[in-house]
Formats: sequence, structure tokens, C-alpha cells
Amino acid sequence: MLRRGRRQLDGLTMTASTPSVALPRYDRSKVTPGIVHIGLGNFHRAHMAVYLDDLMNMGLAMDWGILGAGVRPADAAMRKALLAQDCLSTVIELDPAGKTARRVGAMVGFIEVAPDNGPLIAAMSRPEIRIVSLTVTEGGYFVSAETGSFDASAPAIVADGKTPDRPATAFGAIVAALRARRAAGMAPFTVMSCDNLPGNGHLTRAAVTGTARLSDPELADWIDAHVAFPNGMVDRITPATGPREREMAASFGLPTDDFPVTCEPFRQWVLEDHFPSGRPPLEKVGVTFTDAVHAYETMKLRILNGGHAIIAYPGGLLDIDYVHQAMGEPLISAFLDKVEREEIIPYVPPVPGTDLGAYYSLIRERFSNPEVADTEHRLCFDGSNRQPKFILPSLRDALAAGGSIEGLALECALWCRYCHGTKDNGAVTPPNDPNWDQLTSLARAARQDPLVWLGLTELYGEIGQDPRLREAFSRHLNRLWQVGTAEVLHAYLASGQR
Repeated sequence: MLRRGRRQLDGLTMTASTPSVALPRYDRSKVTPGIVHIGLGNFHRAHMAVYLDDLMNMGLAMDWGILGAGVRPADAAMRKALLAQDCLSTVIELDPAGKTARRVGAMVGFIEVAPDNGPLIAAMSRPEIRIVSLTVTEGGYFVSAETGSFDASAPAIVADGKTPDRPATAFGAIVAALRARRAAGMAPFTVMSCDNLPGNGHLTRAAVTGTARLSDPELADWIDAHVAFPNGMVDRITPATGPREREMAASFGLPTDDFPVTCEPFRQWVLEDHFPSGRPPLEKVGVTFTDAVHAYETMKLRILNGGHAIIAYPGGLLDIDYVHQAMGEPLISAFLDKVEREEIIPYVPPVPGTDLGAYYSLIRERFSNPEVADTEHRLCFDGSNRQPKFILPSLRDALAAGGSIEGLALECALWCRYCHGTKDNGAVTPPNDPNWDQLTSLARAARQDPLVWLGLTELYGEIGQDPRLREAFSRHLNRLWQVGTAEVLHAYLASGQR
């Protein structure tokens, strides 16, 4: 089940043929598993796996190898590909001064993907597994956008409550494994979210205990009392893998790797130090342990992720393909500057040892890196889950403070206009949200009555009724239809605060 695959691309065959690729400097046969990670996407393999690989290259954390896992049928393809290359991942850092490639060897196996998650539950029940980590996307935590709380009525969660021994979700599987460990008298593992969510540890605790409560309230209370869910902030831009990335891997002598990862040079990880069953010494490779995680994550979610949203939708409407190209468009770059400096940064709480202006300058530099070739389409994806987390908190704070909301209201209008499904030049925008059909229908109705859009109470809640937002949003959306994105941006940039 956990056996490594054929050694097609391991260090033994690569030494002679790919001298430009940095290889693990440790004996991978001596790495034993200590972590199960659910969600083996690009971000995990360019982030947590790299930190652990760095530790292992120092001769440390050899008992903290990663067992990959997935709960979706699509994860089986990733499992097959990674097993075929001995669970090694190619990670290419896209520094404008020169690309570098490495093979990351911290992963020691990939658990079989099964509908009832039996193999995953069995692996998490093993005593050597002391951390279960997740990257299941912002929308994967069953959080109600209307209440901000765990939604125990979600069909997948209800189903796991009815069949707790055959769960289909990651949270149901975690509950089943914790039940087995408690019955065996074993200490529980720590559950660590690595997703971009405010209070991700709190949300993960709510999802796990909420799922458990449907079938076993006593177990839910035990989990709440005994299982650690540290909050954390993670950051690294990792574009999706496509032909360009595969060609890049081939240029380093790795033509058979179908799932290489490319990423920017920058990375950051901030964690609460709450790991009762132990953890790797991640502070030795740059991870920040602090009780002020919330301040770091608020800074990142609002300035970086909110900034992504600000450049995404005008870029999408103007048919710009790449993020660095959007940053090179003076209208979009200036739009980002004005909104960040006037309506976002003023409401970001202080962060220990951090100058917010310098942090924003670094964000601009990262967005402008042409080597990353991150796409506008990716930034535009899943707005229905991302807007409530990345944009609306800043909007609420600006409204409460009586400050300018012109730029944030314009961002909301640009998202609405994007969801109409056509660009300014008439080209069709392909579906780009799990709720695309609903959003498109509302966006088309909002062309005649903009306030229909703000009626999405599950997203906007009470601020959708705020007179200032309703006036600004309606005015911007009407103008977007009348004169187009570029002219609306021109007018916003030429105006002072209203």
C-alpha cells in the first residue's frame, strides 16, 4: 500500500545524467514516516515538503518523512505518478537571476486512494504518525460563508455522520483514525492545516469535532480536549503545472516527470508551537514559531491574497494572460497601489518585527516576477470562496471606520462583471468557480439591477445592505458596462477620496 514505486527518477539514475539538479544529500532508505499529508498539490510539494527536505539535508528529522494521501478519485493519478518516480518531486525555483532545480525526497510513500478511506485511516492510526497535515483548498473546510462557521449540514458531512466507519471526507477519516487511536490507548496526532484561511487551526478543529459530533458526541468532546490544532500562515506562489513547466523540467534533464512543481524563490511559514506529540525542528530552516500567527495571517491574506484579487479581475476582463503582465499594465498596477495603500493596509493590525509598507513592496516585486508566469485565470478562480476571506474583511473594516471604500467596491464590481462570462473584447470567459452557473445568472441579472449581486447574503451578509457600498458598487458596475474596464480604472485613479 505504501511501497515506493520504480526508481525511474531517483538519485541513483540522476547523478550522471542531470548534474544541474540538486539531489537529496541523505540516505532516503533511512527516512521513516511521521506525517500523513492529505492533498498532494503543487503548494505542499513546494512548501512543507521542501522545509522537511532542508532538515533532512542537515541530517535532522529523519523520522518525520511524509506519507502522501488524498480523498478524491483524482488523487489516484498523482499517486500513480509519484510512486513511479519513488515519491521524488522536482521543484524548480523561478528566480529572475536564474532558475534552479532540486529533487525533494522527504516523501516516503503515497497511501492507496479508496472510496471508504480505509487505507488512509489505517495509516493515520499507526503510532509513529504524530502529525496529520492538510492542504485541501480554502473551500474544503465546509465553512458557511454566511455564518463563518462549520456547516454540519453539508451533504458530504451528513453522509460521514451516518457512516462514520466509511467516511468520504478528510475530516471523517481523521475522526475515524482518532477513534481508533483512543480505543488503542495511543496518544492523538496533531492536526495541522496548511491552507490559506484565517484561523485555519480553529476552522480545522471545528470541522473535525463537528463531523465527530454527528456520530459520537463523546468522541467529539475528547477530540476537543486532547487534540492540538495549531494555527499557521503559509506563503509561496506556486503556479499550476502545464506544458511550460514540463518543458522546463525537461530542460534540466527530467523529461519523464509529468508533475514538476515551479515556484517563486520566496517562502514563509509561521506556526503556533502547539505539537504535544512532537514536531520536526522547523525553526532551524526558517519557520517562525509565535503566538502572533493571527497578525501574520491577517497581513498575508489581506495584502497578498487581497492584492491578487485586485489585479485578477481587471486583468481577466482586459484579456491579460499572466500576472506579471497585469503588473506591467500601468492602470492595473496603479489600481493595486491605490487600493492597498488607502483601503487595505490602514486596517491591517501591527505584525511583530514587520514594516507593512516594506512587506507590500515585497509583494509587488513577487507579483512582477516574469519567470513565475502565474496566470490571471488561476487568480480569478473560486471567487465565491476567496472574496469573503481576502476582500470583504478589509471592506468591513473600512466601512466601520468611515474610510474610503471606492477601490474595494470597484473590486467587487469587477468580480461581478467577470462572472458575467464575457471579457471586454467579447471573448467568452470559461467557467471559473465551483458556483459558476449561479454566479453567472446573478451577474447577468445585475447588469440591469446591480443590487441583485449584493443580495448574495451568504457572501456579503450585513454589508450588502450598507448604503455606501450599494451606491458605490452600483455606480461602478453600471460604468463598467457603459465604458469598459480601462475607462473605469482611469476615472478611479483620477479621483480623490469621495
